[in-house]
Amino acid sequence: MIEIRNKNRGEIIASVPLATLMGADLRDMWLEGADLRGADLRQANLSYSNLVGADLSGADLRGAFLVGVHLNHGDLSGADLSQARFGCPDTARPAMLLQCKLHGAKLFGADLRHADFSQCDLERATLSRADARGTIFLRASMKGLIANNTLFIGANLREADLSEADLRDSHLNDANLIKADLSRANLESQNSHGFTVVNLANFEGAKLRGARMRRISGEETNFKHADLTDVDFSYAVLGGAILRSANVTNANFQGVELATVTMDFANFSQAKNAVWPSYKTNLR
Repeated sequence: MIEIRNKNRGEIIASVPLATLMGADLRDMWLEGADLRGADLRQANLSYSNLVGADLSGADLRGAFLVGVHLNHGDLSGADLSQARFGCPDTARPAMLLQCKLHGAKLFGADLRHADFSQCDLERATLSRADARGTIFLRASMKGLIANNTLFIGANLREADLSEADLRDSHLNDANLIKADLSRANLESQNSHGFTVVNLANFEGAKLRGARMRRISGEETNFKHADLTDVDFSYAVLGGAILRSANVTNANFQGVELATVTMDFANFSQAKNAVWPSYKTNLR
């Protein structure tokens, strides 16, 4: 018999007639405020359970099922959530992790589709090869995040702090990055023949100072009013991209075709290696 206690009061909130929680069926349980620090929950099924405010810091949740779970204000700092499943193909009952602590957590290969990580602390977390299609990271703190080969297609990263994040070879197609901070982020592909893809993404008003975006695929991407100071765009594909009123001071456009790029009211005279057709107007 395993007794699960409240993290603050110490009272028993659930008793599980098992010798271990590994692979346990904990679906639809009321575990609000549970103390599960360092627990072995590998392959456990916590789908639709209430874990609001629970402490799972350092827990082993590799391969766990967390579809529809409520973990708002929970603590998953340093937890291993590799291959865990939060996601589902629709938005009917998404996993909720609002203002959850995931500092340094491992989410390698996790299914995060449509889950809500709004205002979460994901600093120094690892999301490489995760599926975050349609996932919400609104105003999340993701500084130093490692997310290589991750699917952020259609994700909401509005006003997220992605400064110094490693996003190499990820797909951010159609992602919402309005007013996000990607200062010194690395989006340069690790593969000499590959691309980090940001086609149709919305970076309007985003801060990208010093970001490495060499060889990205950014077709029809919106950089309107973005701060692109010192960004390395060399050999990027930017067909149809919008850079209207963007700050391109010291941005490197070596090898970039600018014929179809909207450049109005951007001061390209302060950019590096920018070559634009003579018919372009409204350049500052």
